[in-house]
Amino acid sequence: MPTPPVAFHPRRSVEEVEEGCILAPKFGPDGLMPCVTTDAATGEVLMLGWMNPEALRLTRETGEAHYFSRSRQALWRKGATSGLVQRVTEARIDDDQDALWLRVAVAGSGASCHVGYRSCFYRAVPVGAEAGGPLRFAETARTFDPVAVYGDAPNPTQL
Repeated sequence: MPTPPVAFHPRRSVEEVEEGCILAPKFGPDGLMPCVTTDAATGEVLMLGWMNPEALRLTRETGEAHYFSRSRQALWRKGATSGLVQRVTEARIDDDQDALWLRVAVAGSGASCHVGYRSCFYRAVPVGAEAGGPLRFAETARTFDPVAVYGDAPNPTQL
């Protein structure tokens, strides 16, 4: 007999949302919730993704990160093409339950960026006295070749 899908609870009171033990997520007007994803071992921020209710449900049920691609307007399991699957070691919801934080162990090279870098945050933005200067590459080498992994699949980055 199949297991019934994991359900979300209704949002009944601020106290219950902020201090209770029920999951009652609040998705934005676009039906999405931001999700910060970090490496479980190092704490490094790997990416910021978006989840719709189905992505959150699948992530909870499978233990693997699922997201909603705003550029492709489609649900996707991280690593389905690249093999760089994100296994969730911990998931946390913020105080008003409108943002998620995943701690993950990434398969393969450990990369999470479709450009080939370990983190999607591979460039530093100059601030303070350095403001106005060029971006600085905080990661200097890719961990995989995106062309070899994705072939001629469309790039999700949009102008």
